[in-house]
Amino acid sequence: MSFLSVLKAIGLAFEKGLTWAVKYAMPVASLVSLLFPAAAPAAVGVVNAVDLIQKSVLAVEQKYAASGASTGTGAQKLSEVLTLTEDAVTTLLKQEGITADTTFITNIVNAVVALLNVQMASTELSAK
Repeated sequence: MSFLSVLKAIGLAFEKGLTWAVKYAMPVASLVSLLFPAAAPAAVGVVNAVDLIQKSVLAVEQKYAASGASTGTGAQKLSEVLTLTEDAVTTLLKQEGITADTTFITNIVNAVVALLNVQMASTELSAK
């Protein structure tokens, strides 16, 4: 599923309420261990950066769903997530000795979206 597809699915689910987002959001510690396996669990900056990205992905989709425009392009939504997170994520990762540019952060956003997509698909399969 593409970035747009997962965000659209999240947005449609937001119309059903916030409980869905909580159901599909992955625990940040799990995301960090998948995205930054070499980072120590005490790498607070990495944990906070990934948490911020995940929350921003969900918030952007919620915004699109609330406005009835959950069919916005993935590129537009990615741009909004980057606008919300890039400066803070760059700073948080720098505190942990990780140099991050827009491409690096975009890759993290895409990874978070992909993991949310897997989380959503596995939950849907379990429900069947």
